[in-house]
Amino acid sequence: MTSSLLGTAYLAAGVLFIMSLKGLSHPETARRGNLFGAIGMVLAVLAVAVQVGLGSAPLILGTVLVAGVIGAVLAARVQMTSMPQLVAILHSFVGAAAVLVGISNHLHSGVPLTGAELTIHEIETFVGVFIGALTFTGSIIAWGKLQGVIHSKPLLLPGRHLINLGLVLVSVWLGVVFVGGGASALPALLGVTAIAGVVGVLLVMAIGGADMPVVVSMLNSYSGWAASAAGFMLSNDLLIITGALVGSSGAILSYIMCKAMNRSFLSVILGGFGAEEGAAPAGGAAIAGEMIATTAEEVVESLKEAGSVIIVPGYGMAVAQAQHPVREIVEILRKRKVQVRFAIHPVAGRLPGHMNVLLAEANLPYDIVLEMDEINEDFAGTDVVLVIGANDIVNPSALDDPASPIAGMPVLPAWEAESCIVFKRGRGAGYAGVENPLFFKPRTRMLYGDAKASVEAILRLLQQA
Repeated sequence: MTSSLLGTAYLAAGVLFIMSLKGLSHPETARRGNLFGAIGMVLAVLAVAVQVGLGSAPLILGTVLVAGVIGAVLAARVQMTSMPQLVAILHSFVGAAAVLVGISNHLHSGVPLTGAELTIHEIETFVGVFIGALTFTGSIIAWGKLQGVIHSKPLLLPGRHLINLGLVLVSVWLGVVFVGGGASALPALLGVTAIAGVVGVLLVMAIGGADMPVVVSMLNSYSGWAASAAGFMLSNDLLIITGALVGSSGAILSYIMCKAMNRSFLSVILGGFGAEEGAAPAGGAAIAGEMIATTAEEVVESLKEAGSVIIVPGYGMAVAQAQHPVREIVEILRKRKVQVRFAIHPVAGRLPGHMNVLLAEANLPYDIVLEMDEINEDFAGTDVVLVIGANDIVNPSALDDPASPIAGMPVLPAWEAESCIVFKRGRGAGYAGVENPLFFKPRTRMLYGDAKASVEAILRLLQQA
C-alpha cells in the first residue's frame, strides 16, 4: 500500500513539474507555473520523507528545514540584477549534491548487484560524478564572472583544447578503472572528481561575457543531467524525471540562445568570444563619425512630438533599477495616445528571460512587451527608439561588418527609426567589448549618465509638461 501511494505521489509531482515548465513559458502564466512547481516539490519532499522515514531522523529533518529557511530568505532578499548569479550558484549546489551522492552510493551501496546490472550502475555513478563535478566548478566560475569577482574577459590558455581533450581522455581511462572495481575503484572516482572540476573551470573561464546567457542555460542543463544520474544511482524515479526535465529544457534553451546569437553550441563551449566590459573594442571595421550627446530636455521634446515609441531594455537598465520610472514614463505617454512598446532580444541581460521578468516586476502590461521576431519590422516606422542600457543587441555591425566578432547575430534595428536615443554610462565598449556603430549614426543621440537618474529626469520633465 505504501509503495503504491509513493508511486502515485511521485507521478503527481512529476506531472506538476511538467505543468510548471509549461506555465513558465509565458509571463501571464508564470506565477501559476511557479505555484505548480512549489506544490510538486512539497509533495516530492513529503513522499521522500515517508519513504526513508525522516520522522525517525531528527537531524536530517532539521537540516531540511534549516536549508528551506535559508533558501526562502535568499530568494526574498535577492535583487533582480543578482538573479543570474543566484541561478549560477544554485546550479553549483546541484552539481555538488550529485558528486556526494555518487561517492556515498559507491561506499554504501544498498542491494548487491552483479553482472550487467553492476556494470550499468557503476557507469551511472561515474557519469553522475563527472557531470556533477564539472557543473559544480563551472557554476562557481560563472557566478564569479556574473558577480564581477572574476573578469568577464575569456581566459585563452595556449593549447587549451588539447588540455581539455587530454583531461577527458584521462577521465575515460579512470572510468574503465572504476568499472573494473577492486581497490582502485575509489581512487579512480575521486580522481575523476578532481579532473572534472578542473575541466569545469577551464571551460567556463574560456567563455567571455557575451556568451554568459548561454552559459547559464548550459549549466542549468548540466545540473539537470547530474540530478537525473543521481536518480538512477538512488533508484528514485522522481529524481530521474525531474533531472531529465531540467536537463532537456536547459539544452533547448541553450539552443535558442545560441540561435539568437548566431553561434553554435560547440563554439560557446570552446569559448573565446567576449571581452572585459568597457575594455578596448574588439576587431571590426573602423567607424567614421562622432557620438553626439543630448540632454533630458531634448529627449522630452522628441517624446512629446512622437506618435510611436519603442523601448529597448538592456542589462544597464537592470543594474540602475530604472524599470519603475520607465513604467511611469510609459503610462504618461500612453495617456497621451502615444504607441509605446518594448522590444526584447533573447539574450538581453545576463540570464535568459531576464528583461521579461524585470518588466513584469515593474507591472508593465504583457501585451506591449514583444519579442525580437514580433517587432523588428516595426522599427522603420517608429518615431523614437529609447535604448536603455543595451549595446550588443542593437549593434548594426552584426549585419554590416563580416569582420565583426558578432557578425551574423540577429539584432534589433534601432537605427531604422526616425530618432534613436541611447542611454549609456560612458563611451566605453559594451559587455562583449565590441564597438557599436549605432552610436555614431546621424540620427542617434547619446544621453550619458546613470540610467535611472536620466530616466527620472525625463519623467519629471514629462510630468511638468
